Amino acid sequence: MSQRVLTTESGAPVADNQNSATAGAGGPILLQDQHLLEKLARFNRERIPERVVHARGSGAYGYFEVTDDVTGFTRADFLSEVGRRTETFIRFSTVADSLGGADAVRDPRGFALKFYTDEGNYDLVGNNTPVFFIKDPVKFPDFIHSQKRDPFTGRQEPDNVWDFWAHSPESTHQITWLMGDRGIPASYRHMNGYGSHTYQWTNAAGEAFFVKYHFKTNQGVRSLSAGQAAEQVGKDANSHQTDLLQAIERGVNPSWTLHVQIMPAAEAAEYRFNPFDVTKVWPHSDYPLQRVGRLVLDRNPDNVFAEVEQAAFSPNNFVPGIGPSPDKMLQGRLFAYADAQRYRLGINHTQLPVNAPRAATADNYGRDGLHATRHGSRQDKNYEPNSYAGPAQTGQALAAPLQVHGWTGTHEAPAHTKDDDFFQAGELYRLMSADEKDRLIANIAGGLSQVTRDDVIEKNLAHFHAADAGYGKRVEEAVRALRED
Repeated sequence: MSQRVLTTESGAPVADNQNSATAGAGGPILLQDQHLLEKLARFNRERIPERVVHARGSGAYGYFEVTDDVTGFTRADFLSEVGRRTETFIRFSTVADSLGGADAVRDPRGFALKFYTDEGNYDLVGNNTPVFFIKDPVKFPDFIHSQKRDPFTGRQEPDNVWDFWAHSPESTHQITWLMGDRGIPASYRHMNGYGSHTYQWTNAAGEAFFVKYHFKTNQGVRSLSAGQAAEQVGKDANSHQTDLLQAIERGVNPSWTLHVQIMPAAEAAEYRFNPFDVTKVWPHSDYPLQRVGRLVLDRNPDNVFAEVEQAAFSPNNFVPGIGPSPDKMLQGRLFAYADAQRYRLGINHTQLPVNAPRAATADNYGRDGLHATRHGSRQDKNYEPNSYAGPAQTGQALAAPLQVHGWTGTHEAPAHTKDDDFFQAGELYRLMSADEKDRLIANIAGGLSQVTRDDVIEKNLAHFHAADAGYGKRVEEAVRALRED
């Protein structure tokens, strides 16, 4: 059988479906990458009106309070003073299942946070894991397709799930997280949150730093075993929603302490692995956690649809002093998230109460469109520049500039001294206790043993062997035993 050729929607052959086009090997993604933009834009429009991912969610209002001085690292106004409070809205979610799915399932959890700052809304879109399955956004639609319901069987298929992972060795670290003890949180209150991506902070002097966000739950981390989760789903499919709602109604307000890891921008190029690779963590021994403040949730939404389902987050919503990094997955999400909401909720979704700025005022030349509610006086112009005192640019960038160089095209990430896909998965495995390892092996083998193709099983086993010899040996033995039964 001859090999079929992958093409764009217009029929042009695709040269590279693994790497986005960038300005040099380590530079940002290029807008001219038609295949990437078409693929992401089409993917965003595949479900109506449910979110393509993170469909099932719960939300709450609260505040973020600064507890430690970080003005040496960022000029973000809402972080400028110890004791300062900023109103927030958070949306927790599962990732792969539909709106009608259950809460207590093995799945990453979304941890999306909106800060209503005096300088506009700042959105931080993260998960309850510090890493992700892939590192290039061109693979994201394929990844989600492999995890969603199969178009023929109408259910999630182990063959699809593990086949994609077999061809994506960078997933090994996240798989080890997901299949471990923290793969099924006991509730949204009892899990950590992470920005996952690397972001840029810029201080008043113009100095740039790269940062990672860690929200540590003050309730303590609690998780469920597979058996406990199955029992929970049987009792209440909405268990996490129920827990969050009732805790806040009782006045038991959940909270998290925010820490950040801070890397001076000049150190990124020579770091031993790519610091912008979202499949890897920064060791705390290299960049210790530094406390910033605390997040407290103290009010439930009045209407779940209006406030939780219509909540729209975009990692491209920055404020002065905070900006993006060259993290490829983040770069893709800067476009994809906002585009998904423009499709799902309409071009004026930012005017909905849950999404509109609260401490600031949106003032621009956007007009009309479905459900437009914001308009100025009859003399206001809808173009710029103008001679009528309309809103004008500040001339001051939100974050420090990034230097880029190299030839345009699709590139692998720039080489660092320790850039492989497996060593951190092995380090995570070796940190686990004997009991934790037992449960991890059982969870992986339970899924991998259901795969019907031997070559897919072998490719996945090779990834675990590469991470740690003992890890691979135990998974292989457990899979063989289950397949022989």
